Amino acid sequence: MNISEILIRPEGKTLEFKRDISSLKPILKTLVAFANTAGGILIIGRGSDGTIHGVPEVLQAEERLANAIADSIRPAMMPEIEIYSHNDKPLLILRVFHWKGPFYLKADGPEKGVYVRLGSTNRQAGPEILAELQRSMQNRSYDQLPCADLSVKALDVEKVKRIFSVTGRKIDEKKLESLGLLVPYAGGLSVSNGGLILFGLDNVRKRYFPDARVSCARFRGTDKTEFIDRMDITGTVLNAFDEVPRFIRRNTRLAAKIENMHRQDIPEYPELAIREILVNAIVHADYSLRGMRILVAIYADRMEVQNPGMLPFGMTMEDFKAGVSKIRNRVIARVFREMGFMEEWGSGYKRVLHACQSGGYPEPDWQELGMAFRVIFYPHPAVLEHSRADVPVNVPVNVPVNDRQTWFLEQLAAGRQSRASDLAAHWDVTEKTAKRDIADLKKKGIIEFIGAPKNGFYRAKVNA
Repeated sequence: MNISEILIRPEGKTLEFKRDISSLKPILKTLVAFANTAGGILIIGRGSDGTIHGVPEVLQAEERLANAIADSIRPAMMPEIEIYSHNDKPLLILRVFHWKGPFYLKADGPEKGVYVRLGSTNRQAGPEILAELQRSMQNRSYDQLPCADLSVKALDVEKVKRIFSVTGRKIDEKKLESLGLLVPYAGGLSVSNGGLILFGLDNVRKRYFPDARVSCARFRGTDKTEFIDRMDITGTVLNAFDEVPRFIRRNTRLAAKIENMHRQDIPEYPELAIREILVNAIVHADYSLRGMRILVAIYADRMEVQNPGMLPFGMTMEDFKAGVSKIRNRVIARVFREMGFMEEWGSGYKRVLHACQSGGYPEPDWQELGMAFRVIFYPHPAVLEHSRADVPVNVPVNVPVNDRQTWFLEQLAAGRQSRASDLAAHWDVTEKTAKRDIADLKKKGIIEFIGAPKNGFYRAKVNA
């Protein structure tokens, strides 16, 4: 542990500084939060501005602090306490490991005295976090718990059979129990939370888990001021694997690379990496949190995939990137493994990096934001290089289109069923010219005509 390097780092999930021990309760809160969340290091003697003040009478301060920890925290906590000299100024270094608790301040009790670490702050644990801490102690996941009053009739068993038919597995009640979709309860079998989230009948699932869904949005600029397109995916989170890629394709651009007379379309964002992150978001979402759902947001300069829930207790971002795996939802993870959606646990981060690097995409950013986890993707350099603001979304950026064609594509993107007569009237050109513009768009594969000649309509082609 190189203290000189640690002293110049910013505070975060596993690091905090205190100038002195004049106020003990904030120090004790930090130790409790570290122990409950992912461990951490508390250094006393450094100010919030980075100034090293040292700890006067450090031996007495150490004894006072050790006594306060023993008297004030339950269960008993034994952090490592060291005295370290930096530029001839003594510091107190407290190192706390993550232990199964939950730990709490004795004076506030086991309900109000529990704290967890969110970013660089300590937050009093609410009912959802307290429940998750208890489940962590019992080595159970939320999706393994039974929906006590629901039987197998709450499941769309035919959907389970269809999905698993490609694996050759026969689905019966015994297999549903083996997968964790049904769990023992009160002498019988009840649907598990995970079973209802993945395969619950719509009316039942929406009653119990209204937020277990994926929402997509496309914004005009770099913030959420103005929507261009949005979609709440219907059905269970499994439907996202078909619907999210379609939404992304119709709301992002393509670049085209010509090599040896062959054209290669380059999506704005890495499709394989996004699929991997979508799997990760569904498997690791905290479905016990109400009012939060999985979000896919596309901006002018980036795309974000966010799921509710911080990293599992005992895990840091460094652990995640090193391939350490802690599954939040064991039922969902088991089903995904059986379906072939997941490979080796803990390998997702490396697969995402490899997909981005091999495709020439920038490395994504990974952020733990309090009670949410977010991955940010950035556009392929080829798309940025050739992009034009006047070309509608999902038009290959190096395909030349004139102003009239651009206007026509914008009408289609807005959901209007425009025809050649509309283009001719708007631009004051002959209908022959308008038809020629539209025919050119069809020839380039940008639009298609749907339906009969008299009552059909044009639409932008979604690149497969």
